Amino acid sequence: MTVLITGSRGKVATTLIPLLRERGLSVRAASASPDKLTLPDGVDRVVCDLDEPATFPAALAGVKSVFLYANPKHIEAFLAAAKAAGVQHIVLLSSSSVLQPDADTNAIAAMHSGVERALETSAIESTFLRPGAFAGNALGWSWAIKSTSTVDLPYPEAQSSPIHEADIAEAALAVLTTPELRGRAYHLTGPASHSAAEQVAALAEAAGRPITVNTVTGEAWKESMAEYIPPSVADSLLSYFAASEGRPDTVTTAVEELTGHPARTFAAWAGENADAFRP
Repeated sequence: MTVLITGSRGKVATTLIPLLRERGLSVRAASASPDKLTLPDGVDRVVCDLDEPATFPAALAGVKSVFLYANPKHIEAFLAAAKAAGVQHIVLLSSSSVLQPDADTNAIAAMHSGVERALETSAIESTFLRPGAFAGNALGWSWAIKSTSTVDLPYPEAQSSPIHEADIAEAALAVLTTPELRGRAYHLTGPASHSAAEQVAALAEAAGRPITVNTVTGEAWKESMAEYIPPSVADSLLSYFAASEGRPDTVTTAVEELTGHPARTFAAWAGENADAFRP
């Protein structure tokens, strides 16, 4: 069975690919720039740009399962090409934002729910992985911590249950290799809810240095992020932060149910990545 991995430069994909190879599966790593991929021995690389439907047929030829990043732009064309190629199962890396009360107006949720709806009406069996905040999102604070020992936060007490990307990869491995787990939606979280300020404290402990939280306005934070994310995404994040202020996030056992071990803690992630927060 050949598995196509889209978005193969992402952290989840780069962790998933060697796990699949260890199981003896044929893996095809797809990217808009496959020449930039660093891959294990025996893994093929192929051009598959989710913004360019012309790249779909060749990437999907001979593929039975797909690990798909959410991009609604040409999802119908992708599914048509997948059906023509004989794809039997698609695992979507979705988002828990689709479960939020504002999912209909949330830009992040809209991107993922659009792909989910297309898959639900497709003849191809699909499985949805819906992680919340990635632990790796904390790397967005790395430069500020290294240079100023300070993190600007609009809502320091906003809670989330950050999930280690390795747990998402292992969950994907489970649903790609265990037929009875297919056809469902899984809400993936870390093992505990933490405020943003608590996450910063965990980074400080792991890095062995003091890190200060500086509370800023939503507008100031949005302006500081303008170079990195679209305004609509910034607005969605600010709405999420505001709604999560002081409210513990949902914690599920889906990671343990799929992988057989408890979800990794944020402190464990911080320890593994401590050098990213040191001068």
